[in-house]
Amino acid sequence: MLVLRQYGRGQRAHGPLAMQLHFQTAPSEQAFTGAADASQGSAAPGPLSFRLHERMEPLEAAWRALEAENGLSLHQGYDWCRAWTESHGGRILVVEGVCAGRTHLLLPLDVTRLGPLRTARLLASDFSNINTGLHTPAFRSLAASGEFGKALRQARGLFARHFDLLLLDKVPLAWRGQQSPFSALAGLRNQNASFQLPIFADFDETLAQLNAKRRRKKFRASERRIAAVGGYEHIVAEPGAEAVALLETFFRQKAARFEAMGLPDAFRSEETRNFFRALVAVPHTRETYPLRLHAVRLKGEHEGHIVAIAGMSRKGDHAICQFGSIDETVAADASPGEMLFFLIIRQLCEDRARLFDFGIGDQPYKRSWCTLETAQHDLFWAASTAGQAAAALHRMKTGAKRLIKQNAAVYSFVQRLRSGRQQPAPADAETD
Repeated sequence: MLVLRQYGRGQRAHGPLAMQLHFQTAPSEQAFTGAADASQGSAAPGPLSFRLHERMEPLEAAWRALEAENGLSLHQGYDWCRAWTESHGGRILVVEGVCAGRTHLLLPLDVTRLGPLRTARLLASDFSNINTGLHTPAFRSLAASGEFGKALRQARGLFARHFDLLLLDKVPLAWRGQQSPFSALAGLRNQNASFQLPIFADFDETLAQLNAKRRRKKFRASERRIAAVGGYEHIVAEPGAEAVALLETFFRQKAARFEAMGLPDAFRSEETRNFFRALVAVPHTRETYPLRLHAVRLKGEHEGHIVAIAGMSRKGDHAICQFGSIDETVAADASPGEMLFFLIIRQLCEDRARLFDFGIGDQPYKRSWCTLETAQHDLFWAASTAGQAAAALHRMKTGAKRLIKQNAAVYSFVQRLRSGRQQPAPADAETD
């Protein structure tokens, strides 16, 4: 476990249609090189066709070549998707878009069935904060020219053998200066947005986007309160036993928090917990890690007590807070969660990240930190008549959720119904 800083008393601190099932052969070296080369140019190379795969391993080389582009979501990265499939053991269906013998698109999908309806979503969508798929700049040109839509229409009958509805949720139509190649698909705005703070190499410049004076004053007050019980240290758990132990502490803290709010524990299932256990075990580099845990650990009379935890992911210059928890039994008046965000953002400035992402979901603490709000969309493509009906239903449900969230009184009432309580749930309840 890496200790970043210690503070004690008095200290501060991704033509013809091709379909291939059970595709077992690994991509050729030419295919791998082609994927990498395609990322350098944006000219549309010609007709697009699809292959379907039910295993990830044969695609690893091409997969990792595509995911290297800085502006694509880490949630479709190879390590993230492998951790999900290994922990859940469900069916995987990877859509590979091929043009001129090169891989230009990968969509790793999870196909679920509700009655007769089969819906294909990006893997682990319930735990992703932004989805882009994996694709090359050339694929964006193919989509803009209409080739992607044409290929989908030609493939409709074949896709219908495997799913009724393709649902790409939590997709920003514009992200970091690029238009999504899926923008032409039917869809609607998701009920939730995501929130970001640009980061500069200089921490003072980063804070200057906010009320810097207030931020620093609040942080100093938190330090003084924790100093009164012996001080603290900001720790980062490297892969291994300590990271797993800290993750288990997060699960306990989060379960207590959900119980106090009268809400179901989103991390309760063992499959979900194993997913995150696998992620913290993936080797880290300074600029790439699927999950790294930060924490505030007390010293002195409460030596070793963890009062705040945050799970961070990073790909290139984009860092995402995946989750967080606090323990309010000790030093609650020190606002340890807010304090931890201050410490993490300061460290990310030193580590040359350029965007801190609080993820999807509108909460007051996110708005207090962030200067950017990114609209996200749910996009649909129906492979069957049943899929068309399902898309219409999803449209109605999402629209209703968005209207509810826009009305504070109605949202509070719905929250009370969900929790079975007569009193409102806490204002910072982490719910969708």
